[in-house]
Amino acid sequence: MKISLIIPVFNEEAILPLLRTKVENLVKPLNFQWEFILINDGSMDKSKEIIDRWAKEDSRAVGVSFSRNFGHQAAITAGLAQSTGDAVIIMDADLQDPPEIILDLIKEWEKGFKVVLAVRKRRKENFLRRTVFGLFYRLFSFLVDASLKVDSGVFGLMDKVVVRHILLLEERNRFLPGLRAWVGFKTTRILYVRDDRSIGSPKQSVIKLLKYGMDAIFSFSYRPLRACFVLGAIMSATCFIYGFVLIVLRIANVNVVSGFTTITVSIFFVGGLLLISNGLLGEYIARIYDEVKKRPLYIIDEIVKR
Repeated sequence: MKISLIIPVFNEEAILPLLRTKVENLVKPLNFQWEFILINDGSMDKSKEIIDRWAKEDSRAVGVSFSRNFGHQAAITAGLAQSTGDAVIIMDADLQDPPEIILDLIKEWEKGFKVVLAVRKRRKENFLRRTVFGLFYRLFSFLVDASLKVDSGVFGLMDKVVVRHILLLEERNRFLPGLRAWVGFKTTRILYVRDDRSIGSPKQSVIKLLKYGMDAIFSFSYRPLRACFVLGAIMSATCFIYGFVLIVLRIANVNVVSGFTTITVSIFFVGGLLLISNGLLGEYIARIYDEVKKRPLYIIDEIVKR
C-alpha cells in the first residue's frame, strides 16, 4: 500500500528542514510505500531550493513549483493531481498540525473509512485567530446544506476513490473541506490540539483568510441571496403597513408631525439594504465570471524528482 503526503509550501524556508526531519523519522518504521509531494506555491524565499534538494536526495519526494503564487487551495489540488497513493494525507508545512497525528489517520483508514478528518478540539493560537476560525466554521455549518464537521480544515486523510471524485470537480473558487464533505463516502474523525507556530509567522494574511471564507460560503450556499429576498419582502411589507397607517391617520384627521426624519431614515435603511444585496449578488456573479473564463487553476513551472 502506498500513501501520498501532500504539503503546500509558501515562504517556509525556516521550517522546511525541521519538517523533513520529522516526516522522515515518522514514516521510517511504518510498513508502507510513501511519496512526499511538496508544492512550492510561488515562494519568494529559499523554499524552492530546499524542496528541490529534498527531491533530489530522496526518491520518495517530488517537488512541484508553480509559475507564481496561485493560492493554498490550488496548491492542494495540484498535489492531489500528482498523487499516486492508495490514500492521500494533506498537511500544511508550518507544523501546527502535528505530524504524529498521521499515525491515527492511517489506523482509521485501515478500518475501512474513506475519509478521516482531523478535527481541532483546541487551538494554541492567539485569541483573535481562534475566535475568527471558530465563528467561521459555525457560520459555514449554518449556511450550507453539506454536513461539514466544525473545526475541520484541510488536515486529514482521503482514500484514492475520494481524491478521484474531488478532481472531477473543476470549479476555480475551491474550498477543500466543503468539497470533501460534498462528495460523501464513509467518514470518521479524530481529535487533536492544533499548536501555535514554533518558527516564523502565519503566511495567510487577513485578506487571504477573508477571501477563503467568502469562497467557502458563496461556493456552497445560496442562503445569503435568499436572506436578501426575505429581508426585502419584510421591508416591503413593513413599508406597506406603515403607508396604510399614515393614510388612515390622515383620513381620521389625526395630526401627523411633518418632517424629513422618517423619510431620511427610511431612505438610508433601504439604500443600505440594497447595497448589501447588490454586493452579495456581485460576489456570486464574480465567481460565475471566474468559472466561464475556464482559465487553469494553476500553472506548473517545474517538477523535480530523483
